[in-house]
Amino acid sequence: MDYYEVLGLSKGASGGEIKKAFKKKAMKYHPDRTGNDKVAGEKFKEAKEAYDVLSDPQKKSMYDQYGTTDFGGGGGPSGGFNTSGFGDVFEDIFGDIFGGNQSRGASQRYKGADLEYELSLTLEEAAFGIEKSINIKTKDSCDSCNGSGAKSGSKPVSCSMCNGVGQVRAQQGFFTIQQTCPTCAGKGTVISNPCSKCYGSGAMDINKEISVSVPAGVDNGDRVRLAGKGEAGINQGPPGDLFIRINLLKHSIFKRDGTNLYCEIPLSFAEAALGSEIEIPTLSNNKVSIDIPPGTQTGKYFRLKGKGVKSVRGGGVGDLMCSVQIETPVNLSEEQKNLLSQFDDKLKNSKKKHSPKSESWIDGVKNFFK
Repeated sequence: MDYYEVLGLSKGASGGEIKKAFKKKAMKYHPDRTGNDKVAGEKFKEAKEAYDVLSDPQKKSMYDQYGTTDFGGGGGPSGGFNTSGFGDVFEDIFGDIFGGNQSRGASQRYKGADLEYELSLTLEEAAFGIEKSINIKTKDSCDSCNGSGAKSGSKPVSCSMCNGVGQVRAQQGFFTIQQTCPTCAGKGTVISNPCSKCYGSGAMDINKEISVSVPAGVDNGDRVRLAGKGEAGINQGPPGDLFIRINLLKHSIFKRDGTNLYCEIPLSFAEAALGSEIEIPTLSNNKVSIDIPPGTQTGKYFRLKGKGVKSVRGGGVGDLMCSVQIETPVNLSEEQKNLLSQFDDKLKNSKKKHSPKSESWIDGVKNFFK
């Protein structure tokens, strides 16, 4: 038997072409469409045998080279039609339209739903890590029936509609469509004597206190995963996970950008003009001195290395970036106004350049209107 001829292909066909050709043959000769037609059944078996070989790169290579189906194990494709592999092939190509997975039902367990909780932290708590206790509303396994949903002393029974499979077949034209059983909702079992505490659901709504260990360095929007702290599973399946989403509260002094911190330093006109030494607070409550050189302009940054935040993902500690903001004095007395006016007149009448930015801007304006 020539496998390429069976599928209507030429030698060297691609994997996609082989799959497409087998799908076409299967749609034509599948037993659900042809009933007890023995000829169609044989053709389907031949198509499947050809697909088994040509869809496997190693088998296809050997077949192309030697033209044989004997692969040395005694259980090759020529050894007869193996119905146990039929469902796997069709799930790969058609999903659950034909056959499908019959191992569902009572043995099928489902993981519980994942939950998310928004945890607000101060900048210090996020930077250095903290242990927090939170209260969440969730579903947990019923302690009376241990999550089975059946009253103590009884147990769920196999669903009579689907015989415990959890799936039923519905005929639609020449197709047989496999659907979730409407009686047991795919569980494969029904509860004739439900638990009086959870009313057969197997789960209960509870308020749960959970301790959360927040690692140092988390940032706004990060998520901390607590495995198994979500809702209880279905059919006594494993619980879901709880995800803690971090929300950073606004800080009175610092702003965070990655591992760096930023702050603004207010300076008086005299401090900026004459120079000064000022103390800067850090996130760890220590103070660091900064020398402000004479003539410092507003907006100038001073970098304090290693005074930022360490990332939760590893790496070095960021820096603290301090921006100088020169304040304009307000609520001046008449004497102060006069002194300031005299000082301004002396600056303007001086031949020295005292305001480099202002003078360069004036020169630029003059050049613009020339």
